[in-house]
Amino acid sequence: MSKIFSICNQKGGVGKTTTSVNLAAALSFNNKKVLLIDMDPQGNATMGSGINKYNLEYSLADLLLENISDEQDVICEADEGFDLIPANQALTLAEVKLLDIKDRELILKRIIENTNKAYDFIIIDCPPSLNILTVNALAASDSVIIPTQCEYYALEGLTALLETIDKIKISVNEGLQIGGILRTMYDPRNNLAQDVSAELEGHFGDNVLNTIIPRNVSLAEAPSHGSSIISYDKGSKGSMSYLALAGEIVKISK
Repeated sequence: MSKIFSICNQKGGVGKTTTSVNLAAALSFNNKKVLLIDMDPQGNATMGSGINKYNLEYSLADLLLENISDEQDVICEADEGFDLIPANQALTLAEVKLLDIKDRELILKRIIENTNKAYDFIIIDCPPSLNILTVNALAASDSVIIPTQCEYYALEGLTALLETIDKIKISVNEGLQIGGILRTMYDPRNNLAQDVSAELEGHFGDNVLNTIIPRNVSLAEAPSHGSSIISYDKGSKGSMSYLALAGEIVKISK
């Protein structure tokens, strides 16, 4: 059975998609069979995986709305070695239509149940909001990884997300766990970043992952080439960090 992780934070610009694509690539690099699900209508994880979101025959929206029944018709293979269920703007309309469907929060879970024996890990890139798409992702997941920038509002945003996770546990997924809080875009020369990092460790203890993702030029450049950091600049600090994160995720998943 797969280990299913949602990469989630309702705050935008914290590195969710960067983490989703690069964690999928790093796990694949370590010979794990990985499925990445792009749950964001912006389709950034799709483009960052080298798949053109404007040229899709089918996408995640078709699966959610049951326009097609076989997820194999949707799954693409990324150059990085992992599989991808892509997304594009069609997911925005699907989000609206889901509101009229019974048990709408469990649709993704049912889709994944048909595929999870084929993968070691399933990674879900969530949108930057706590909407029905995010609820579907959390309802289908074993754990949540929360990318968090070490800045002033980090703790406030985390508190709101953790409250949402508690509600999901009560209502639709009692087994949902915090897989870890991931510090991203970290600059050790910044005193505020150091202070917030220490505060995160003080508040959340073992829930804070050991791996820290640094600010890195190559990490910022890789998506424009439709590539993970592993392929774009394997020797960079960003690549080393995501390979370390993959190792940490494998360890905590045992």
